[in-house]
Amino acid sequence: MTNSTNIEEYIYDCNMSPLFLQGDSLSILQSFPDNSIDCCITSPPYWKKRQYENGGIGLEKTSQEYIDCLFEIIKEIKRVLKPSGAFWLNIGDTYQNKSLQGIPWRIALRMIDDGWILRNNVIWNKRKGGLTPNKDRFGSVFEDFFFFVKNEKYYFDADAIRAKSRQPIVKNGAVVSATGVSGIKYRRQIELSTSLTKSEKENAARQLENVLDKIRHGELHDFRMVIRNEQRTTHSDSTALSGRAKELAEKGFYFLFYNPKGAIPNDVWEIIPEDSQHRKLHFAPYPEELCIIPIKSTCPENGVVLDPFSGTGTTMKVAFELGRKSIGIDISDEYINLAKSRICHGSENYLRFQ
Repeated sequence: MTNSTNIEEYIYDCNMSPLFLQGDSLSILQSFPDNSIDCCITSPPYWKKRQYENGGIGLEKTSQEYIDCLFEIIKEIKRVLKPSGAFWLNIGDTYQNKSLQGIPWRIALRMIDDGWILRNNVIWNKRKGGLTPNKDRFGSVFEDFFFFVKNEKYYFDADAIRAKSRQPIVKNGAVVSATGVSGIKYRRQIELSTSLTKSEKENAARQLENVLDKIRHGELHDFRMVIRNEQRTTHSDSTALSGRAKELAEKGFYFLFYNPKGAIPNDVWEIIPEDSQHRKLHFAPYPEELCIIPIKSTCPENGVVLDPFSGTGTTMKVAFELGRKSIGIDISDEYINLAKSRICHGSENYLRFQ
C-alpha cells in the first residue's frame, strides 16, 4: 500500500487517532487528494530564528526566498482544503539590518492576490508589559494569526465559541438586562432630548418599554439603545452607506440586541506561550489554547485538521481532545516521537516519507 493510499484511507475512515507523517511538507502534501481537509492550523518555522538539525524551511538566504518557499506549501494547502475549509496561519516577523522585514503581511497580501479571502487578522498578545533588552525600539509582544478561507461560504460554528452569557437580574425590585441596563438612563435621555420631535420621543419611549418587557419575560438578555445625538456611533453618518445611520435619521433611535448564547471572541487573544510539556527539543511558543477557537469554530465534528509544520504535535493534541481527526507533518523524526508521546493514542499512525 502506498503512502498516498494510507493518507486517503485515514481521511475517510473512522480512526480518530492522529496521523503523523515524517518528511518534507511540500512533497507530502502533493500526495494528498484534492478538497479533503476541513481545517489547517500551522505555525511554520520563522525565518532566521532557529537552526533546525534536519534543515527545512526557515534557513533561506533572503526573506524573499523564505516567502517563496513557504508560498509553494501554501498553494498545496489551498488545493487540499475543502471548499468550506479554513486556514489559520501563525507567523512572526524577523529583523534584518535593524529593520523588520514585514514577512507576515508580505505573505498575507500575496495570498490575497492568489484568491484567498482574509477574514481576520487575529492579534496574539503573548504577554502584558515586561521588559525589553532593546534600547532603541519597543518590545515585541504580539504575533499575527491570519484566518483565511477559500470561498465566501465556508464552515463556521459561531455558537461553539461564544462566551457564556449572563442572565437578566433583579435589582432594587426591577428586572434589568444581563449587564444591568434598566432603561432609566434611556428614559431620561428621551425625555430631555432636544434632537427628537414629540412624536419621535413617544415612539422611542414606547419601543423602549417593549424591549424592557421582553427582558422581564426572558425573551431578551441584553441590549443597548442609541438615541440621536446622545450616544456616540462608530458607523458612517451616510444614510446611503449605513443602515443604522438611516434608522437614526428616520426614527431618531435604534436598538442593539445581544445574542443570548453569548458573544463571539474579538480579534485580540491574550494567551501566554506556556511550555506545558516542559519540552527540551523544541522551544517555539505555540500554546494549546491558541488552537481551541480555530478548531471549534472552523472544523466540524469528525472533521480533519492538518498541520504541515506539526513540531511537537500541539495542533494534533488539541484536535484529538476536541474529537477531530488530524494529520501532522514534520521533517524531524525526534519532534514526531515527542508529539506521539504527548498523544498516547496516536503511536500506531506513523508514516515516514523518503
